[in-house]
Amino acid sequence: MRNITETVKHLLIINIIFFIASLSLGDLVYDLFALHYPSNPKFQYWQPLTHMFMHGDLSHIFFNMFGLYMFGTPIEQMWGKKKFIFFYLSTGFGAAALQLLLYYFQISSVTELLFAEGLSVSEVSRFFQTSDLSYTLVDRIGREELVSSLSAFNGVMVGASGALYGVLVAFAILFPNARLMLLFPPIPVKAKVLVPLLILGDLFFGFTSYSIGPIAHFAHVGGAITGLLMMWYWKKNQFDQNRWDL
Repeated sequence: MRNITETVKHLLIINIIFFIASLSLGDLVYDLFALHYPSNPKFQYWQPLTHMFMHGDLSHIFFNMFGLYMFGTPIEQMWGKKKFIFFYLSTGFGAAALQLLLYYFQISSVTELLFAEGLSVSEVSRFFQTSDLSYTLVDRIGREELVSSLSAFNGVMVGASGALYGVLVAFAILFPNARLMLLFPPIPVKAKVLVPLLILGDLFFGFTSYSIGPIAHFAHVGGAITGLLMMWYWKKNQFDQNRWDL
């Protein structure tokens, strides 16, 4: 078992502390630190950062932290702590940005339909906060679209998965031929094959209705895209460890 690096260790500790707090205090912690849609009254400016340390349940935090340990440790050993934490947080922000952008389109499309039906700004705002709307408007606009927009407005984002996908992309680029063991089926697959398959899987589940559970698949994709762009930029401009650890 490889020795854990300093930044990865600190990230694990912070995530565990947040998880214990959420178990102890419940909804209060999620209201304060999970990421809400920016127009939601529960949104706070620190949530784009703190949501990366929040998790929904034990399996969620276990697999994210195990992945961070397995793939983040060799990357931090290669890059150093400053470059690694900058990359990790940046991919987490990129993940949140893409998911929020998707929410924006879902909410704005319904908002325009409600305005077209003659509702005022205050009435539209009340709909998103109370879900109160006449049956006539529900039938005219469509229940599925309305539910989707309400889910986007009132949903919360938690987890390190977006940042972890950025780490996975970096690992696949830095160690493309490293063999990773799948759980089901238990066969080894090279990182340069497995990571693209994971991203394609998220794209498939994101665009279809086959997702298992409330998973923000486009946040995963956003983290992966951000990681890929950063790796490309750094390679193009020859960013190295010495620029970060002076």
